[in-house]
Amino acid sequence: MADPTQDSFFREIQEELREESLRKLWKNYGAAIIAAVLFLVLSVAGYQGWIHYDTWSRAEDGKRFAAVESLARDGKLDEALQAFADLSRDGRAGYALLARFREAALLSGAGRLDEAAEAYDRIAAEEGTDTLYRNLATVLSVLHAMDSGDGTQLMARLAPIAKAGNPWRHSARELSAVLALSAGDTGTASEILSDLKQDVETPSGIRARAGEMLAGLTAQL
Repeated sequence: MADPTQDSFFREIQEELREESLRKLWKNYGAAIIAAVLFLVLSVAGYQGWIHYDTWSRAEDGKRFAAVESLARDGKLDEALQAFADLSRDGRAGYALLARFREAALLSGAGRLDEAAEAYDRIAAEEGTDTLYRNLATVLSVLHAMDSGDGTQLMARLAPIAKAGNPWRHSARELSAVLALSAGDTGTASEILSDLKQDVETPSGIRARAGEMLAGLTAQL
């Protein structure tokens, strides 16, 4: 028996596709994509911090990082941003990197998307930072420039990351599909979404969203 809730959800997507522009789809799914990618930021960058600092830095930088997070939780945005910037300059490798990601995430949470994109761009441009994190920063930069940037240029930035073997390829492909939808290129979007849905290595959350968006596109045709 069909799930009434699921049926209702699919009907809602289909109705939105019929009545509004394809950009509405990004507005609906953008928050979920941001949450998923930012979770990866904290998980991966946090682990990078763990393996790089020694006993002293774990105690000192750990205290500093916790103190800055406390400022952020208390809503002291400007102080937190400055403290993260300081930690990113003189902290040990792992915490410095994590501080840069958190600084950008705070800007994003405050609705300062252009500044967040620029902060991620700075990480992506750091030659001394591992390519893994530079690519992640590029994905996040594109994510925050979706509404204001040039779609063609953004897709070009994602293209190298979307290639087979890249750890962030699924997120890059998902964003590429959304950009194609925003540009009205349903053919490219459908192809990307189909690949994501069929790829057994696609994370479950991305695969589910790809299936939902693909179902909506199919219903529109």
